[in-house]
Amino acid sequence: MANVSRREFAAAVVSTAAITSDSVPTDPDAPSPGTGTQPEQTPFGQQIEFTRRDVPSRVEPFAMTDVRLLAGAFYDAQEANRKFLGELPPDRLLHVFRLNAGLPSRAVPFGGWEKPNCELRGHFVGHYLSACALMYSSTGDPEMKARGEELVSELAKCQARLPGGYLSAFPTEYFDRLKARKKVWAPFYTLHKIMAGMLDMHQHCGSRQALAVLSGMADWADAYTAGMPEPHMQMVLDTEYGGMNEVLYNLAADSNDARFARTADRFTRKLFFNPLALRRDELRGLHVNTHIPQVIGAARRYEISGDQRFRDVAEYFWQAVVGTRSYATGGTSNNEHWLASPNQLAAELAMGYDTNECCCAYNMLKLARKLYSWSGDPRFFDYYERALFNHRLGTINADGATQYYLGIAPGSWRTFATKFDSFWCCNGTGVEEYSKLNDSIYFHDANGIYINLFIPSELNWKQKNFRLRQQTNFPDDARSKFVVHTDAPAHLTLHVRVPAWVVGIPTLKINRKTSDVSARPGSYVSITRTWQTGDEVEIELPMELRYESMPDDHSLRAILYGPLLLAGELGSTGLRPELEIGQEGPNLKKYPAPPIPSFRAANQQVSKWIQLGERPLTFRTQGQAEDVTFRPFYRVSEQRYSVYWHITDKEL
Repeated sequence: MANVSRREFAAAVVSTAAITSDSVPTDPDAPSPGTGTQPEQTPFGQQIEFTRRDVPSRVEPFAMTDVRLLAGAFYDAQEANRKFLGELPPDRLLHVFRLNAGLPSRAVPFGGWEKPNCELRGHFVGHYLSACALMYSSTGDPEMKARGEELVSELAKCQARLPGGYLSAFPTEYFDRLKARKKVWAPFYTLHKIMAGMLDMHQHCGSRQALAVLSGMADWADAYTAGMPEPHMQMVLDTEYGGMNEVLYNLAADSNDARFARTADRFTRKLFFNPLALRRDELRGLHVNTHIPQVIGAARRYEISGDQRFRDVAEYFWQAVVGTRSYATGGTSNNEHWLASPNQLAAELAMGYDTNECCCAYNMLKLARKLYSWSGDPRFFDYYERALFNHRLGTINADGATQYYLGIAPGSWRTFATKFDSFWCCNGTGVEEYSKLNDSIYFHDANGIYINLFIPSELNWKQKNFRLRQQTNFPDDARSKFVVHTDAPAHLTLHVRVPAWVVGIPTLKINRKTSDVSARPGSYVSITRTWQTGDEVEIELPMELRYESMPDDHSLRAILYGPLLLAGELGSTGLRPELEIGQEGPNLKKYPAPPIPSFRAANQQVSKWIQLGERPLTFRTQGQAEDVTFRPFYRVSEQRYSVYWHITDKEL
């Protein structure tokens, strides 16, 4: 965003309507100390009976089956993930479930967070089900569908031996401990992942058995929560509940059974939702990825009920996190929490190496995608693009291993999971993420297509017999071409996003002729015509180097080029693979950073002292005490780096 701060951007995008009243250190759902108190006004003070009333979207995503990735970095990430999914033996995935159900298993147990004595065991299998289902929709790969269906069938056998529809890899005693407010590691987090995986298998693979298993699990959750007085349930929610509200609202919408929505309503944590509905940031001290899924659930509740309170929660939360609590990567969190007040990002960064938990970025992308569908405002995709390129794309390697934290403290390096002995929460969201990289490139309304991301891909709008092929080498080349194929002339509009980072006016060509149609940055350029096979649209989006300063320390700056965060390469001295990984995640703080250069250039345009090199998107400083090579952050691996630099006018 060239001319506005992230805070101004987030505030401009979200127009919030008036409110109506009608543990374990690495725990993904750890108990949150919080700093908030119950507001005097309480939008969620009284329970309002759920009534189904779907809110129409302004724009809708195309089905994943209608979009295919073409050769490029995103396709490579998808294929690395597909390879990894195919390397995990089903018997090992099922081992802890079979043991819990009293069924025999001779499989070799996994390590890490899937060990038989780990209280979070079983969570990854839920992610894996989602990943298989999503990969099947993304690629049509029958092996992915078959793998998912095999797991569903075997898990159904486990469920049949457990009481009341319950299904997990740990006993119900964990939920007894939760009810008694005794120490336990996130049982609802794990239950949510398994339920979400079953729902994805139903929706993407047509598995009726998955729907039956899911319905049984929802029945169990209904019975568990119905027996608790509401004040006691609120105390349970203060400990954890994952994204139970989201999956239950999704099930209610899919089955048109309001009973599941009423169960989901019991997971409305008032101490968290009330301040957000009143536009108050009381997020300091909270565990980040405990709370983002709760907000996604609130957004889903709004979509199927029209209850404005839940929209207020989702919109203000997004505005607060993106506008005041996100780094230049688009990510957020430090040691899985928000440790500082709003707009204290330099202070936040100084508190440790464990920044940018990957689960958080994954879930913020899901939330942004929902908010975009309500308004069609392309500036949501300025954020989406930033986080996708700068946080997500580089966090998978060629073996399909993914990261836990994306460290951005000076001198950090990338750390990846092991194949069979990690299974951190972010490895789970990782296999989902890289199975659905095609899901947000294109949206549509009744009359046209919205092109939001510049990623090589093909779209087949079956209802219109209209196909579109996006040819691009973005971001190495600022041009993208869209080629039409249609069975008969088709009258519709192509809306091509003009990102907020664009410098000046984009160049548009229609059938190789320059067009006078244009649009300002942060909007769409729209071309309405009767399209025929072979028609082409080409857009060029000029980029430039720019600074982005920390709000609480303007001398601490990141450097961006177009949508890309640039990282300075600091070498690999002292790094060895065995130093990177521990069972509870990477421990970067054990290996302190070398001295980090500072730059004397605060009053100069970036292009005056950083020059483009001979290789695409490679830059180098000029005339500094110690010159540094910069490349797009997502391409820097196997060495230390920095993305924030002290840039002053003082002698160095």
